[in-house]
Amino acid sequence: MTTTWHPGSWTDRTAGQQPDWPQPSEVEAALLELGNRPPLVFAGEARRLTEQLGRVAAGKAFVLQAGDCAESFDLSSADEIRDKLKIILQMAVVLQYSAGLPVVKIGRIAGQYAKPRSSGTETRGDETLPSFRGHIVNDINFDEGSRRPDPQRLLQAYNTSAATLNLLRAFTRGGFADLRQVHFWNQEFVASSPVGQRYESVADGIDRALHFMSASGFGTEDAAMRQVELYTSH
Repeated sequence: MTTTWHPGSWTDRTAGQQPDWPQPSEVEAALLELGNRPPLVFAGEARRLTEQLGRVAAGKAFVLQAGDCAESFDLSSADEIRDKLKIILQMAVVLQYSAGLPVVKIGRIAGQYAKPRSSGTETRGDETLPSFRGHIVNDINFDEGSRRPDPQRLLQAYNTSAATLNLLRAFTRGGFADLRQVHFWNQEFVASSPVGQRYESVADGIDRALHFMSASGFGTEDAAMRQVELYTSH
């Protein structure tokens, strides 16, 4: 059966895990506002990811997807975002070096603000309140005001996602994610640990390989920069 897709197709489906919004009119207003805002991910980015996944399907690349189960508005500073990106890049560069294949990096980041729940309510002592469904809906603090679903949080999630994506684009396209910075990516807190020492040993091997390729005229600079784009999953 052929189904014609349109931006409102999702409203024709049964949606589970929905909060009990106190004021439906406020939700409609927030959704209308969201509909008038620019997309978070652009068509060109989606097309590039589709092409990269085609290479994965053909056995010519790997996929690495990493990130948070649920993000927090409180942990969206530049340092937090940079460190998450750094961890993803660390994993990707070791995987690429070990497997000898490009790695398509997909970040579970910049939009993961909701949490599914097995129960719509949470009880502590004699008090029962709506469950915490992620910062896109309500707050984790256990009081009536915090747990009240707030449609304005939908707009805050959009703004936080946009800011996060813009910073990630700046990092990955501004040289921070160059494969030759493997030593710089090493986390200081593990630098003196056995895990950190093993990582540094791998990083040394990667560094030597990149210098060899560069000296041999294999165009390492272009190849390295082609592998630093981070896609996001929403």
